[in-house]
Amino acid sequence: MTTKRRENLEECQGLIGYRFRSLELLDAALTHRSFAMEQTDARGRDNERLEFLGDAVLGLCLADILWRRFPDDPEGTLSRRRSAWASERCLADLARGLSLGRFLLLGRGEEMSGGREKVSLLADTLEAVIAAVYLDGGIAAAREVIQRLFSPLLREQAGPDDPYRDHKSLLQELCQRLYHELPRYLLLREEGPDHDKTFVVAVEVPGGRRADGTGKSRREAEQAAAREMLEVIHGEG
Repeated sequence: MTTKRRENLEECQGLIGYRFRSLELLDAALTHRSFAMEQTDARGRDNERLEFLGDAVLGLCLADILWRRFPDDPEGTLSRRRSAWASERCLADLARGLSLGRFLLLGRGEEMSGGREKVSLLADTLEAVIAAVYLDGGIAAAREVIQRLFSPLLREQAGPDDPYRDHKSLLQELCQRLYHELPRYLLLREEGPDHDKTFVVAVEVPGGRRADGTGKSRREAEQAAAREMLEVIHGEG
């Protein structure tokens, strides 16, 4: 590890609010596959496996935090909160707040295509960092970092204008209650180059009603379409 890289990682762990015993874990969490494929000495040292573990650690810690923070919420509400707050968009916003993109090691192609600002890449990186904290300091350390990251959201009850609300789950529950059927999502088209795609998705509900949504990932487009459909249905009520 170069002196410059070590200095960058020292700065990064200050922003995360956790001091690593092994900076190599943080280094791996901030190494994208595209970089590892281009650098012989970095082969097998990217963050993909850490993303897998971080997703599970985040889910467990968020469930515990939400269960304690909202003691009167039913299971369905808690599940929606966890799903929304663990969403790609929310995690990417949190990653930006930590400036994680600045510390990423990227391959040339990802660098040129704006990888440091990609929603999916930033979300995956944050999950990898959470896994690195867990491996370095255990579940208590990971929970403390996650608690601090999500504290702004925990201070507020998620309302109808909450940008991280899980609109797909809300629409599903509404359709089951009103029509005893589930909404149907259709991918209409993908626009733009491979490194910067925009997805356009439609959602259909009984009665021939349809709403469209766009996003930088299919999941984001589906959420946007569900949000539009909820507005249509509530507007008819």
